[in-house]
Amino acid sequence: MRWFKRKIYPSFWQLYVACFQEKKSIPIEHLRFVVFDTETTGLDPKKDRILSIGSIAVIGNTIRVADSLENYLSQDLFKVETVKIHGLLKEGTRKKVTEEEAMIQFLGHIGNSVLVAHHAAFDIAMINQALKRLKLPKLKNKVLDTGHLFQKTERDTSKKHFGLDQLSKRFHIPQHDRHTAAGDAFITALLFVKLIGILKKKNPSLSLNYLLRSNDRIGLL
Repeated sequence: MRWFKRKIYPSFWQLYVACFQEKKSIPIEHLRFVVFDTETTGLDPKKDRILSIGSIAVIGNTIRVADSLENYLSQDLFKVETVKIHGLLKEGTRKKVTEEEAMIQFLGHIGNSVLVAHHAAFDIAMINQALKRLKLPKLKNKVLDTGHLFQKTERDTSKKHFGLDQLSKRFHIPQHDRHTAAGDAFITALLFVKLIGILKKKNPSLSLNYLLRSNDRIGLL
């Protein structure tokens, strides 16, 4: 007889996965988006660590300030050269949580929402590496990148990189608390709301599938 070992995941992961079992087609106006950002010790998801996570919900193109989360993580890996960017000291006075507790709270906050971030691939990779260290699978959420969404508003899509500072200035978004996870998440949420507004004017029947669609196909739509 062959025996198969079934991996038993912790209850918080099981609750997170359970959110995806019931599949419904929800109009974009009622979808819950969670805009998030991470501050990290560097730009290598495999070697660097998350210092802080900020996330905030958007529903019906309205930013739900009360539906937000901010956590600072204990710094097992410390790089003094990055402090001048994010200002987070190894000790400091801020209350910090373990990486595991941060992931538990983050998964609890996002549920099955559509995730939104600027240069999302990096933030998603950092979260997935943290989950991997906890011997957990990758995130299951659908993901939108505000840089890609901005490309959808433009006729000329030849330029691939748009910085958050650049787009904030373009759309007159104040850069309060820039380079804090919660601050950057809020700035990105403001940008997201503006981009969705522009896209809705161009396409009143705007759908999540359109937002998720590769920008390389824009000229064929």
